[in-house]
Amino acid sequence: MTRPVTRRGRGMVLQWRDHRFYLDTLLLLASLGLLLLGYVMVASASLHLGDKLAEDSLYFPRHQLLHIALGLVVGGLAASVRLETWRNASMPLYFAGLLLLILVLIPGIGKVVNGSARWINLLGLRIQVSEVFKLIAVIYTASFIDRHIHLVRRSVQGMVRPLMLLAMSAGLLLLEPDFGATAVIMATAMGMLFLAGARLWQFGLLIGTVAGAGVLLIMTAEYRLRRVLSFIDPWDDPLDSDFQLTQALIAFGRGEWDGVGLGSSIQKMFYLPEAHTDFLFSVIGEELGLLGTASVILLFMVIVWRAFLIGQLAECAGNRFSAFLAYGIGIWFGLQAFINMGVNMGLLPTKGLTLPLMSYGGGSMMVMCSTLAILFRVRSEAIEAVAATPKVKTTWARA
Repeated sequence: MTRPVTRRGRGMVLQWRDHRFYLDTLLLLASLGLLLLGYVMVASASLHLGDKLAEDSLYFPRHQLLHIALGLVVGGLAASVRLETWRNASMPLYFAGLLLLILVLIPGIGKVVNGSARWINLLGLRIQVSEVFKLIAVIYTASFIDRHIHLVRRSVQGMVRPLMLLAMSAGLLLLEPDFGATAVIMATAMGMLFLAGARLWQFGLLIGTVAGAGVLLIMTAEYRLRRVLSFIDPWDDPLDSDFQLTQALIAFGRGEWDGVGLGSSIQKMFYLPEAHTDFLFSVIGEELGLLGTASVILLFMVIVWRAFLIGQLAECAGNRFSAFLAYGIGIWFGLQAFINMGVNMGLLPTKGLTLPLMSYGGGSMMVMCSTLAILFRVRSEAIEAVAATPKVKTTWARA
């Protein structure tokens, strides 16, 4: 028998028969806030585009609503899976992810958009494989840390072994090419290993090696070098190679403190490319101003904060895999949001990364919703474990 939602401390409890699921109220509100604001801004940024491409101004808003609905359904399914199942399936998931990364490179299977083969069409949805692999990489790294924590803390092999496997996926991602996803996956894995207790000198040496490899990748690819040069001086060629960044900066400049008003953006009217996807944050800056962009940043900060608190709770409950899964999700969300916002504001070179839970796209939306659902599951199982262990005392066991 299903019972209504009840509150417990600062959280909520969903109960069905003898099963309870503990929700994090702040995490839920922040996630719904980003989903709602993102949908409104996608609608605002795409009405004219839908009218041009499909003779239907509601084409993109209607599809994004479907993406959100599918994301919630898939997220519900992900939340129903016990964490032990994810842990045991980490290696099969890794190899399945590698297979997808290979398939996307095969002509006729992978979908090429703007010169990059990053998508596969599944059941009428265009799925960006790199988004799926980000979640797989976090699950795999958390599982490796759980199984080999002593190796991570005492030997350089503890860092090299998981990163070598992830480097295989990075090579496939660079063939698409997708440098942004590669950077997010490798940085997230390194952050998780650092939190697991990897030795500082090893970590510093690895960062230096990765930084050197990044410079080499930039210097050996003309399009990456052009993006870096555009980032250094965006006004050098504002009508050609620097066009996207200069239009984004103009959008922020027009927004000032409180914006020009919802729906009143000028830059989205075929001036700013990808206004409803990668550069949605620029439209937010123009229409809602500094207050709107600061609100988005605050909501992402809440998600990262709650992810780390949930990770701490899982550690207190003695579940190392769950703890590092939560830490990895927090690092991933924070890093991807930071990179997207940094690109929009001219603080980082241009990369094809979406703004989590906000940018238009079905595959990204389903993966992000599933990831948050798993984070909710980590908290729920941790609270159950803490409640079953009276010796564990924590002020946020029922947060």
